Amino acid sequence: MPRLTVVIPAYNNAAFIGDTMRSVLGQDHDDFELIVADHGSADDTLDVVRSFSDDPRLTVLETPAGGGAYANWKRVTDAADGEYLRLVPGDDLLAPGTLRAQVEALDAVPTAVLATSPRSLVDASGRTIVARRGASWPQHVTPGAEAVRRSVRAGTNIFGEPFCVTFRRSALDRSGGWYPAFPYLIDQATYCRTLLLGDHVSVPALAGGFRLSSTQWSVALAAEQSGQARGFHAELHRDRPDVVSAADRRLGDVRARVVAQLRRLVYVVLRRRMQNGPR
Repeated sequence: MPRLTVVIPAYNNAAFIGDTMRSVLGQDHDDFELIVADHGSADDTLDVVRSFSDDPRLTVLETPAGGGAYANWKRVTDAADGEYLRLVPGDDLLAPGTLRAQVEALDAVPTAVLATSPRSLVDASGRTIVARRGASWPQHVTPGAEAVRRSVRAGTNIFGEPFCVTFRRSALDRSGGWYPAFPYLIDQATYCRTLLLGDHVSVPALAGGFRLSSTQWSVALAAEQSGQARGFHAELHRDRPDVVSAADRRLGDVRARVVAQLRRLVYVVLRRRMQNGPR
């Protein structure tokens, strides 16, 4: 059994998934498997993935169409054998050394159920737009309940996209796995449910690059994300009032609305920078 499984749920990522897979397979951590599941892509994603088939660490799966992102995330995660698990979307990039850094952090803190790292924002060509983005944690190890409360009060996902996070697989399973009740928050909701079982460990080394796309700039998307955030806050307060108080929920709801609009404005500015190119 490998110490770590990296999983890539791929869908129409032909233009980027080769770079994503190279960023994983080129890591200096020597005890991991890579599982890629293609979710009925209409482009050449599966052909690109299969071009790496001579690497013995790679397993290639196909997920039947339907079920949204959750179906492929669950499919590829269920196939994983590692003690730790890291999900990398098919267009993001891992920074050198990040697998080793997060595994070592979890090894050093047996009570930790997940490790997170900051990331950069990159454009379609992989050019860095924002060099470092992520929460500034006051301590290396944070009790999980405190980390959940902090995320709710912030009104946003302070942990980062899935490639920024390594789970202790046993804790992810005990929490119920990927949580699809709030589709736009499937990552944050899953982090929080897992953190109710243990501690959070912060790893300062960069996780990698999150690739920006035009789908992140929609007004409708901003409103939907805000609405689902408020729904998730309400659920946490109902189920765990000892962790998320009514005051925490109210503050988080207000900030979720503000953050959604600010995020859209930031993406608009970044889009213009991407279109204009470096100065």
